[in-house]
Amino acid sequence: MPADNRPNVLWIYGEDLSPDLGCYGTPAVSTPNIDRLASEGIRHTQAFVTAPVCSASRSALITGAWQTHFDAHNHRSNRDRPLRADLKLVTDCFREAGYFTCNSQGPPFDRPGKTDFNFRRVNPFDGVDWSERAPGQPFYGQVNITDAHRVFQPDPESPIPPEEVELPPYYPDHPLTRRDWALYLESIQLLDRKVGQVLARLEAEGIAEETIIFFLSDHGRAHPRCKQFLYDGGLRMPLVVRWPGRLEAGLVSDRLVSGVDLAPTSLALAGVEIPRHVQGQVFLGPGAVDRDAVYAARDRCDGTDDRIRCIRTRRHKLIRNFQPDRPYMQFNGYKKLQYPLWTLMPLLAARGELSPAQQSFLAPTRPREELYDLEADPHEVNNLAGDPAHEAVRSRLAERLDAWIAETGDMGERPESAEVRAYWDEHMAAGFGRAMEGRGLSPEIGDADYVKWWEGLLLA
Repeated sequence: MPADNRPNVLWIYGEDLSPDLGCYGTPAVSTPNIDRLASEGIRHTQAFVTAPVCSASRSALITGAWQTHFDAHNHRSNRDRPLRADLKLVTDCFREAGYFTCNSQGPPFDRPGKTDFNFRRVNPFDGVDWSERAPGQPFYGQVNITDAHRVFQPDPESPIPPEEVELPPYYPDHPLTRRDWALYLESIQLLDRKVGQVLARLEAEGIAEETIIFFLSDHGRAHPRCKQFLYDGGLRMPLVVRWPGRLEAGLVSDRLVSGVDLAPTSLALAGVEIPRHVQGQVFLGPGAVDRDAVYAARDRCDGTDDRIRCIRTRRHKLIRNFQPDRPYMQFNGYKKLQYPLWTLMPLLAARGELSPAQQSFLAPTRPREELYDLEADPHEVNNLAGDPAHEAVRSRLAERLDAWIAETGDMGERPESAEVRAYWDEHMAAGFGRAMEGRGLSPEIGDADYVKWWEGLLLA
């Protein structure tokens, strides 16, 4: 232990990462370092972020409060506003308790790591690397590993044959889909090696036994119907917690965990007081509390306006679309630039080549509510909201979702101003146009020609 006998706390972030890892049963991918971490700690199978996009999710993770509660729900629109005065960051709590706080993009731990909060905060961390702390001082650190964030990078040491990947049923089985998914898994393998370097460093410095590690992600994978949406592909995160000699090794937990629970649990395990504003619950240690539901919210992402809320129990999920007149696939410059399937799926739909499970995401409007039985339908493709046999479940979950919106003071009830929306619409359109022109393409390119461009890039 450090000189004052308190543990270090280290959050290792994998960006844009679902539990598509060997230890979670994903075939084709090789993640020996994360698998080892899971064998030495607790692997959580039911952990969910509070938002399917980085800035809103990270705002909740770092404060332990719902992003909708303090106007941090719209992606990046409030970055120049100060954090509300009655809130604290988890780093504030650790610093006040005598910890050194740091954040690096690593390895090699020589640059500040991602923050991307929906508020302005000067110096949320004391430094970049825990080597900067005073002798014997405990640290709270974050290491942000970016490899699983698009643009995906291939793994030349261990390429994954596209024919070996398993695709969700809501994606068409097409060479572009398979290649894109294989590249995502290869990027996870690159991430895994960096996790191995972090673990090796802790061991080399002799502090592995006195460091509580949380391995997590800021939200789910960057694929259609996942990132920026409230299906499990956007919300479910890998979560492994290791504390040698203090937490049982090799345990698998199906306890429901929310992103707002990470801060209070980290503080509680370290013996640091949890501030009164925290809305999350402790999920490990003597004060652990069992949840029976988690909640999540999606609001404006990039320049795409939306408002979606959900409640998820172990068995069911209810999603409420507050703008059902809009399609799921309303224009989003980031997705159109980065996701081959964002263009491929409409092209295949026009040719009549999509299954009903794939076609539903291209509908011109959405139902106001979606209800899924996650045991029978883990991919969330069979909406039961209009089924009389499931009305009692829908009604019960709807009442609980209404109560959560009211009790937490959901600020999404008040739409952004027309000026703010117009700014982000124009910002997104201008950025998309510049990026497409940088590729030598017209922003108005047709789907067939754009798919040919993707095929030339990924399948040549």
